[in-house]
Amino acid sequence: MLLLERAPAKINLTLHVLRRRDDGFHDLESLVAFTCFGDVLSLEPGAATGLTVEGPRAGATGPNEDNLVLKAARNLQTHAPECKAGAFHLFKSLPAAAGIGGGSSDAAAALRLLARAAKIETSDPRVRTAAAATGSDVPVCLERRAQMMRGRGDTLGPALAMPPLYAVLVNPGVALETKAVFAEMGLRPGEDPGFGQHPEITSALSFEALIPLLRRARNDMEDAASVLAPVIGHVLAVLAAARGCKLARMSGSGATCFGLFGTRTAASKAARVIHRDHPDWWTKACVLR
Repeated sequence: MLLLERAPAKINLTLHVLRRRDDGFHDLESLVAFTCFGDVLSLEPGAATGLTVEGPRAGATGPNEDNLVLKAARNLQTHAPECKAGAFHLFKSLPAAAGIGGGSSDAAAALRLLARAAKIETSDPRVRTAAAATGSDVPVCLERRAQMMRGRGDTLGPALAMPPLYAVLVNPGVALETKAVFAEMGLRPGEDPGFGQHPEITSALSFEALIPLLRRARNDMEDAASVLAPVIGHVLAVLAAARGCKLARMSGSGATCFGLFGTRTAASKAARVIHRDHPDWWTKACVLR
């Protein structure tokens, strides 16, 4: 029996870098939401363990043996031997190294597939442990729900009921490694950049109430990413100038940026105009949840 899971894009609506830790990781505070589209991962249980990749972004995934899908499978088998691997097939449509958690979401999808095949819940501590061991963003991608993530990504707040967030995502085709962006920020171990606290985000806020809170927050990686990829500033300017845009910001470590709009129609129109004027950019209108 072939099992299927969608691996949606993760969008950092906010991203505060609190400090660099002595172990080299950074403590973060970030409100994340997820798209309604993404990569698609399938699992054929019982088949020989492996991974095949196809799709418009398949060429950017690197060697299959290094893919986070297989790393997640190995980590889960270490903690839950009854979760037998199988043949994975990934249809890759999300840009890689784009600040939208594509690889982490693929890995989380692999954990959900293996847990389903073994008839265990994704809330099982062994699944959670495997997610954290695979990558900092994998635990939140396991949930696929809007929530706050803290620490290196391993401390998650409760799921948040969000209003519909009509968004336009734009990636200019520049790959950025998170490690390189952190290096450009240049924080020393224990250093706190001192940019201020994250506003409190609660469930059931209206769109009109949420937008001012998001504006008070920020993405602390945006400036460093823009030094490495100056086109990010151009993308943000284009999004901010789009009719009806309420907020334009970079997601994660870039280079994908997003604009939030008050209506689905406004977001769709903006996406069409941006694609017309910049056909070489990856542009997608969507709803975040």
